[in-house]
Amino acid sequence: MPRVLISDKMSALAAECFERRGVDVDVKTDLSPQELVDCIGDYDGLAIRSSTTVTPDVLAAAGNLKVVGRAGIGVDNVDVAAATAHGVVVMNTPFGNAITTAEHAISMMLALARQIPQANQSTHAGKWEKSRFMGVELMNKVLGVIGCGNIGAIVADRAQGLKMRVLAYDPYLAPERARELGVEKCDLERLLSSADFISLHTPMTDATRGIIDAAALTKTKPGVRIINCARGGLVVETDIKAALESGHVAGAAFDVFTEEPATDNPLFGMDNVIATPHLGASTSEAQENVAVQVAEQMADFLLDGAVSNSLNMPAVSAEEAPRLTPYMALLEQMGAFAGQASRSAMTKIDICYEGDAAELNYKPLTAIALKGLLSPQMEGVNMVNAPVIAQNRGISIREGTSDNAGEYHTRVVLTVTTENQTRAIAGTLFNNEPRIVTVKGIHIDARLGTNMLYITNHDKPGLIGDLGTTLGDAGINIATFNLGRAEEGGDAIALIEIDEPPSREIIQAILDLEHVVQVVPLQF
Repeated sequence: MPRVLISDKMSALAAECFERRGVDVDVKTDLSPQELVDCIGDYDGLAIRSSTTVTPDVLAAAGNLKVVGRAGIGVDNVDVAAATAHGVVVMNTPFGNAITTAEHAISMMLALARQIPQANQSTHAGKWEKSRFMGVELMNKVLGVIGCGNIGAIVADRAQGLKMRVLAYDPYLAPERARELGVEKCDLERLLSSADFISLHTPMTDATRGIIDAAALTKTKPGVRIINCARGGLVVETDIKAALESGHVAGAAFDVFTEEPATDNPLFGMDNVIATPHLGASTSEAQENVAVQVAEQMADFLLDGAVSNSLNMPAVSAEEAPRLTPYMALLEQMGAFAGQASRSAMTKIDICYEGDAAELNYKPLTAIALKGLLSPQMEGVNMVNAPVIAQNRGISIREGTSDNAGEYHTRVVLTVTTENQTRAIAGTLFNNEPRIVTVKGIHIDARLGTNMLYITNHDKPGLIGDLGTTLGDAGINIATFNLGRAEEGGDAIALIEIDEPPSREIIQAILDLEHVVQVVPLQF
């Protein structure tokens, strides 16, 4: 039974969900970094919020860990690169708190427009400063949304309900999606120069860090108001402080800060700044949603192999997983075959999915093929880190599809180019069982067992008898014997399943046989 640790405070529904799905769960919150390192090796999964930090030290100690699930969107507290290197899937829950966060942004915009926090504080102090708090209407104003993903789209929808016109800057927003949302897609410069309010809803990347800085602020309309409920650091805090002090920016509402917990910040104490302590996802509904969602996702992965909302692995839905399972076995075998047969550095890998295989979600299939290819060369390779390892080694990877699978209803062709040669292997499924059907253009029909011999030879009489005698004299039983040849008297191959791994002496004895060109022991 898989075992999961919940190391941060979250809704009890998460533990209930794990238990209902048949996953053993422990709840241990407020662990010190060393306590987490000491216990993490006992778990297959780690469910966290924002308090637990998943460091390289934690991952190095997590010998059984397969998945980290973040109940929320941001994974700043997870070293995703280190997790990938250790083969650990990292998931988040991007939809569970989208509505709550969008509503907080809209609330901040309304409060900013009417100076509600400041007026509230003044009134509680016994003052009646009605003339001091002159606000602005939202109707007919322009809202500029930077980042129009899940949350940004909801903000745009709510703003349109307030009769605002919405401009959206998002390089990944398709024109069709913009029309569907009723927003006007534009470049950043136009958004800055046109918006009365600007709300940020983009992840923190190298491209978005400091996207609102002094240079950007000079392009904005005088009196603009800026809301950030996304990520601290998207706005350069010292730059916006200067713009607020000069009056060019009329007000700002921030829920996130460059350093959190934010006990001191350049914006604190300013009359025209509203600040909240990262409350974007802080509703009971959102906390229940993300807790249940992370538990369901992690259980799906640990029990069924389904992958959703992963930051470092291709998605596999629960519905797809059963259909992909036999193909994954096939691609791992094909990759392992080519990896063990390769004798020099790989430079290029081409995978073509043909017939029925072309209709599949083939990204995870490519990942497991890479695992098979690289595993003979190094330890610790799995579906998660194999694509990164291949990329770091300078291996070019190309995927393709074709409706034509030849005489088969489904087929996958794996072509591996090394420094010395190019080798192609084709495989298919018979009754959902993997079969190798072509090696180097030679047709063969072979099921791969645990221990195999891959032999290339010249097609001459007597070889089969000599092989059988050599193995028999060594006391090695033959389970299956599969042959193929390019043409009579030409190049030929044999795939022989044997009951035990062959010794070096046996390999050499076979290699010494007349007409044998190469012998490669294979294990699957």
